[in-house]
Amino acid sequence: MTDEVVADAVRRTRELLDAAAARLRDASVRDEALGEYVEPRAVLGIRREPTIRSLGRVWRVGALLLGSSPETSGRVWATGRITRVTDPGRQQFVSVSAEVRRAYRAAATKGHFRDGDTVNHGTVPIPLDASLVGADGVLAVVDDEPVVRWSPVAGATVPLEAYLRDRIALLVDPPRGATD
Repeated sequence: MTDEVVADAVRRTRELLDAAAARLRDASVRDEALGEYVEPRAVLGIRREPTIRSLGRVWRVGALLLGSSPETSGRVWATGRITRVTDPGRQQFVSVSAEVRRAYRAAATKGHFRDGDTVNHGTVPIPLDASLVGADGVLAVVDDEPVVRWSPVAGATVPLEAYLRDRIALLVDPPRGATD
């Protein structure tokens, strides 16, 4: 594949993502927080509680997160963990997975996110450059066509244009009863 073909495929990918973000912005679609889980080092032997640090705002579009704030504009991530900011409650040792979710809620609360907000963390930034060609991640360029996989291990791909059209339509005009 020539450099010119690669550059064109990457440009088309960027244009599709930018158009999707513009449509979401114009429709005032609710965005979500993007954060980074931080486990602080002990200071003078005193262990501090983990927190989720804010990185900005994003729209969740299926397997992709599109930047929606000045800090994240023009960037894209593969989804990771999702935590709703609520009172974490007490440790109850019900199950390991329940305690992990409680710990993430506590970290999000310490990160000063709004109560009830959705925080995306553990995400993977996707570079919008020539590395997309033949990539095995969620977003890739295959045979000069930008495509999406539901997960990095999924073999099947969907053309990015059709994927964004369908996902954005659901966010802009959700089916009756699908919203909060």
